[in-house]
Amino acid sequence: MSGSGKRSASGLVPADTTEDVRTRGAGVSRQVAVLPVGSFEQHGPFLPLATDTLVACAVARAIAEAYPVHLLPPVTISCSHEHAAWPGTVSISSVTLHAVIRDIADSLRRSGVEALVVVNGHGGNYVLGNVVQESSARGERMALFPAAEDWETARERAGVTTSLLTDMHAGEIETSILLHTHPEMLRPGYETSDFVADDRRHLLSLGMSAYTDSGVIGRPSLGSAEKGKELLSSLSDSFAAYLSVLGAE
Repeated sequence: MSGSGKRSASGLVPADTTEDVRTRGAGVSRQVAVLPVGSFEQHGPFLPLATDTLVACAVARAIAEAYPVHLLPPVTISCSHEHAAWPGTVSISSVTLHAVIRDIADSLRRSGVEALVVVNGHGGNYVLGNVVQESSARGERMALFPAAEDWETARERAGVTTSLLTDMHAGEIETSILLHTHPEMLRPGYETSDFVADDRRHLLSLGMSAYTDSGVIGRPSLGSAEKGKELLSSLSDSFAAYLSVLGAE
């Protein structure tokens, strides 16, 4: 399966016209929409507040370049309550995010797109798993990507040193992806901002500020553009299995 090569994006926004979508709609029942979901939250002193959105969009764009999917613009604010102690962080409730995803899926089905893959860039969006489970129980075609296993495969393939546990926030993976896709967005300092806090058992009760002063948990100094490129390539390859599950091969 391969992309058409004709789609492009302006920043975070897909550049499709309605005619582009119509042309791809010959097998409309087999179409799959891809929705990046990011966040607007602190990522330490060197990564932008929009990091999770940039990462989700990078993953979604890699997918759209490899497969004939319907790429949607991102949801840019989500459930970042664990980061509320830092200026700039903005959140919506889990109820609101649940409703937004449901409304988007319903709208897509009315236009003939029966399957939706949510590409999640923020680990705190726990409710997305509930949305997918509930939708699947109703017989709808929905998936959440990437799974932890997909990230682990990508981590190993890219030669990422830190584990997924240690690389929790603004660490090696996120820094690598932005060094590859948006190097102009990084501020100086990631090379000297490593901070490890593997025991975060009370995170939901106490928030991130109980475990880090800088907002960083991970080892961003190990990030590289080469790792970022390989991470995205691996995730794109892993996406093929999701098309199979959704019956859209």
